[in-house]
Amino acid sequence: MQLHLNSYGAYLHVKDAMFDVRKKQDDGSWSSKPVAAHKVKSIWMGRGTALSSDAVRLALQHNVDIVFLENDGMPMGRVWHSKLGSTTLIRKRQSEAALDDRGLRYVKDWLCAKLENQADFVRDLKKHRPQHGDFLADKVERIGQLREQIAGATGAVTSEVSASLQGWEGTAGRLYFETVSFVLPRPWQFAGRSNRPAKDVFNAFLNYAYGVLYARVEKTLMLAGLDPYSGFMHRDDYNHKSLVFDFIEPYRCWADKVVFTLFSGKKVNQGHADVITGGFSLNKDGKVLLMEAYNEYLENDIIRYRGRNRNRATILLLEAHRVAQELLTGATGDDLPEPDIDIQQI
Repeated sequence: MQLHLNSYGAYLHVKDAMFDVRKKQDDGSWSSKPVAAHKVKSIWMGRGTALSSDAVRLALQHNVDIVFLENDGMPMGRVWHSKLGSTTLIRKRQSEAALDDRGLRYVKDWLCAKLENQADFVRDLKKHRPQHGDFLADKVERIGQLREQIAGATGAVTSEVSASLQGWEGTAGRLYFETVSFVLPRPWQFAGRSNRPAKDVFNAFLNYAYGVLYARVEKTLMLAGLDPYSGFMHRDDYNHKSLVFDFIEPYRCWADKVVFTLFSGKKVNQGHADVITGGFSLNKDGKVLLMEAYNEYLENDIIRYRGRNRNRATILLLEAHRVAQELLTGATGDDLPEPDIDIQQI
């Protein structure tokens, strides 16, 4: 389970060798919720929450990372053990791959998967909204054309190639979110992606969902022995977790689907977000609503993956390990066996 503290004043400490979450109730009393350490995979700390040094020690003993989140869900730091997830040779091979055609292959695979997921999402919308069939079919076709342009890129990921890839990806993203807004109930329609701050409630939800996914991806990459800072397309920016931004691309659709389902299912109201300077920010109730649905989708919803039933959190970990093994061995695809890993790590 993911232990998510987002209530102002919530305090995490240790009692009877277990995590214990204390929260102040409206009547001034304090509630206490004990959680066995071996059941916790990650601890998410929102603004205005606190924890004890004993809680940190217990987390380290059980290989539980503690992630500190900004109000928009972006991870600003984490406490975890100092061990590498695997051999440093993986990171050496990763750096080498960034300089040859392997880096471009990974980027193309990830971006093509992202655009195909976007097109699939729009196709699914088209099935249930025949009145908008022509509009949605046009968006699917245009996203598909951009995907073909990305797939046709050759060479290494130079600055010129990277600019082209990001340009095609950005155009597809604008088409995609224009479509998402178009089919939403009118009160929730929005004028494109926005963050820091979100200009509307839908983007406030989406930003928080992406932020939590960034934190999951970073941990996944480290568990696989990969360097989160050494990317292939998002490259060389100071203190920038470039590989996180590369690797996350095919999985953004997970956040999109959860958030869209909440809005289209009329689960969201204006009381789930607060008005801040220049935009909106998810409040406690909004975070609870999102994270309950998000964790269910990532951890309990089972789908087929390479011939087996897996949850999405496990798929994320397996895919990161697959990249690491490809870098180490040079084998790809079906030549690689499924990694022998502890699927309870994330």
